[in-house]
Amino acid sequence: MHTSLERKRLFIFLAIACGISWLVALGLYLTQGRLNTAFSAVSGQVVVTLMVGFGYMWGPALANILTRILTREGWSGAFLRPNFRRGWPYWLIAWLGPVVLTVAGVVVYFVVFPEHYDATMPLVREQLEASGVTLNIPSWVYGLLQLPNVLLVGLVINSFFTFGEEFGWRAYLLQKLLPLGPRWAVVISGVIWGLWHWPMIAMGHNYGLNYAGAPWLGILVMTWFTLWLGVFFSWLVLRGGSVWPAVIGHAIVNAVAGLGMIWVSGQPNLLIGPTAAGLVGGIGFTLAGLILFLWPGALPGVESLSDKNG
Repeated sequence: MHTSLERKRLFIFLAIACGISWLVALGLYLTQGRLNTAFSAVSGQVVVTLMVGFGYMWGPALANILTRILTREGWSGAFLRPNFRRGWPYWLIAWLGPVVLTVAGVVVYFVVFPEHYDATMPLVREQLEASGVTLNIPSWVYGLLQLPNVLLVGLVINSFFTFGEEFGWRAYLLQKLLPLGPRWAVVISGVIWGLWHWPMIAMGHNYGLNYAGAPWLGILVMTWFTLWLGVFFSWLVLRGGSVWPAVIGHAIVNAVAGLGMIWVSGQPNLLIGPTAAGLVGGIGFTLAGLILFLWPGALPGVESLSDKNG
């Protein structure tokens, strides 16, 4: 593990990561209307999802691989070993923690904005009724029934995509920034991760475009979210000694982030919530990240990491 900042490798990595992802975003921007015309609504959405999942989200992982090849760095410190025997508690936290933190944010959001809460689940019922299905169970039961889908199906499917981000941001960028100190490393990597999202936010992903200050305010809110979520993921990687807990945690976050939309009524400002990417909807992740950031010794530095983690 290097103890000094490798500026050249950092520059190459960021140039490749942003270059690949933003080119995919440009392609999506230029062709999305044509895709919607060429395919049915469902098929077009599948194509867009694959472009984002395997194109945009895999930019950082490809940057990790290509940077190592171009600079002849080798594969030491790649964080690919599971290290499950030592790190299994962090795997478990990564699997269950995002659900707890998301639910906390949903509860806080509806306490602060009760006018947006509707126990009859209007959006869900409308979608089901359009398919000829009548829902006759309480909303809280329906919410609980989503958990197996989130924790199992969501984990398996989303992990293919989230590995693309985590193998870049946490398994490469984070460790390259650790010579600055763990706190600076998680802050800088979290901010870069947020700004990397800007083309997708500018196209209305996560928050739409119907808000004051669009899309710039959306980019700032996303960066705030990735800052504290990044602290949580960085803690999982540095303590667990592997990138896989972050891959798992990220997959679960993506699967459960929209949970609050089950009960939403009206037109809430998505910059605020109830999704986990909103300022209030994401309060659980913000507090968890802040605690880990401030807790003495929670984030190990470069001297505690071993080059043997390949």
